[in-house]
Amino acid sequence: MAIKPPKSVNFNKKPGNWIRLGAFWIIIALLVFAGIAFLSPSENLKDIALSDVISRANNGQITKLEVQGNEIKVTPKGSDKPTEKSVKQDGSSIQEQGLKTDAPVELTIVPPSTTGSTIWGLASIIIPIIVIAAIFFFMMRQAQGQNNQAMGFGKSKAKLYGADKKKIAFADVAGSESAKQDLEEVVDFLKHPKKYEALGARIPKGVLLVGNPGTGKTLLARAVAGEANVPFFSISGSEFVEMFVGVGASRVRDLFSKAKKNAPSIIFIDEIDAVGRRRGSGMGGGHDEREQTLNQILVEMDGFENDTNVIVLAATNRVDVLDPALLRPGRFDRRTNIMLPERKDREAILKVHFKNKPVDETVNLDKLAAKTAGSSGADLANIANEAAIVAAKRNAKKISNVDLTSAFEKIAIGPERKARIMNDKEKQMTAYHEAGHAIVGHLMPDSDPVHKVTIIPRGATGGVTWFLPPEDKNYTSVIEFKDVLARALGGRIAEKLVYGADYVTTGAGSDLRHATEIARQMVIEEGMGTGLRDQVFHEDNGGMMFDRMTHERPYSDDTAKEIDKEVAELIKEAAIRAEVVITKNRAGLDKLAEALLKEETLEEDKVNEILKDAKLPKEARLY
Repeated sequence: MAIKPPKSVNFNKKPGNWIRLGAFWIIIALLVFAGIAFLSPSENLKDIALSDVISRANNGQITKLEVQGNEIKVTPKGSDKPTEKSVKQDGSSIQEQGLKTDAPVELTIVPPSTTGSTIWGLASIIIPIIVIAAIFFFMMRQAQGQNNQAMGFGKSKAKLYGADKKKIAFADVAGSESAKQDLEEVVDFLKHPKKYEALGARIPKGVLLVGNPGTGKTLLARAVAGEANVPFFSISGSEFVEMFVGVGASRVRDLFSKAKKNAPSIIFIDEIDAVGRRRGSGMGGGHDEREQTLNQILVEMDGFENDTNVIVLAATNRVDVLDPALLRPGRFDRRTNIMLPERKDREAILKVHFKNKPVDETVNLDKLAAKTAGSSGADLANIANEAAIVAAKRNAKKISNVDLTSAFEKIAIGPERKARIMNDKEKQMTAYHEAGHAIVGHLMPDSDPVHKVTIIPRGATGGVTWFLPPEDKNYTSVIEFKDVLARALGGRIAEKLVYGADYVTTGAGSDLRHATEIARQMVIEEGMGTGLRDQVFHEDNGGMMFDRMTHERPYSDDTAKEIDKEVAELIKEAAIRAEVVITKNRAGLDKLAEALLKEETLEEDKVNEILKDAKLPKEARLY
């Protein structure tokens, strides 16, 4: 078995620099302490007066005197080593200080030591040299690290997911069945390339995953790599772009070079619209960094080199802004649309996210899946996580259906703001406003049914009337749009009928904005106007700035006036229908408002019971 060589040490990492710097100063400190310990006296001697030493020596109380320079070490009688010390006068002998020549004491004269001064002299020379050398070494190491960083500036930052990572299979991805069927062909290409090459088939160069945010594009790309059991290089489009022109192109070359060495392999570029936008609209022209990066991607995907067995997966939710050269055959040969999950898919996704969460018997994921139409996989994961948080706040051991409902409502319509204080008049006005929405939506034949009505402030609103579709819908008719407009204006109309036209409030601002947006969408995007029927005047709000400056809107001023007129007529018609409904059912409006003032929140069953006698007037019908 081959022995793997040890990994080279990277000296450019900051933690390593701090460790080496700390070790250097520790060594210096140890040297200083060692010098001090070496030069310090090893004996702890008691200082005494010289006159006392001489008197005791003359009297025979001292056995030995050791004179070294001006220092005198004293060994008293009965001791075998010096225990005291004294100092004589400089320039004179101890006999001249009063010691008798016939005193019964052993006198030893020791030459003065020069070791200490020599060591200190050498230390004063060596230590500064060591310090200067260490500083110079540290500076050179830092410069080398910066040079290595500069040399690696054009290297790819792609993350490699191979055998050392937990693999994801298609079975781990709930929903998206049609997308998985499209991607299974890519997996088969990677697993059995010879089968296709034998028939002259060319392995697709790229697959573009298109879908709304949160629909699982990245997860599906990981699943392709897991199913095919090949190396998977993942990088974001923004990681190619730097302030210096040419760095992005260099990183593209390095990324494809690594992928080719590990072929067959997959390159996954998330948010490719960051570098793949239409060329010719930037300030830098052909020298713009994004355009240089895009050019290099185009060359690598369909240049002179073929049969590389490298497939590029890319994800975006803005396919409309991508450069046509990126989308042509030979580059991104296939496009896989990842749609928002349907009801059965939403239930499967919820089961995945609740698999490792303790839930009680009241939790009904099928019912939640029915209520979450239009939610993405990320939205459902957020609901599951929020339900666990709600349960933890009340110190529960398991998640209940109450926690699930609370989490869903918090995410869908905002958290409750019970701390927000409203006076009685504002509370009553909010009750009538929400009752107006509810009664119009309840009676309109093509409106979604009322799910909940509350006058408790939620999010930025003072109250909420919540409508939920009973089933998923792929199309919306003109009649359904008009019913939505009527119920959106129900709140403002209720205020006007109860308090008078001069006392309407700002509470309907978001309703009116929503209604106006729907009316403009009907006329401009869907061709549902009266005079402009079957004509579409698409406005691309996501176009590049310079394109918007150099291109006029796709219709004339006269058409713009006609569009404004059509929108105004739709809003006026909706207001008239809402007013007819509320006027003919005023008793139901008052009854519903009183119930809201009393209970603050009414569920669907309670609303239906209160409005069981309400009738839709003929004047409000469209057919």
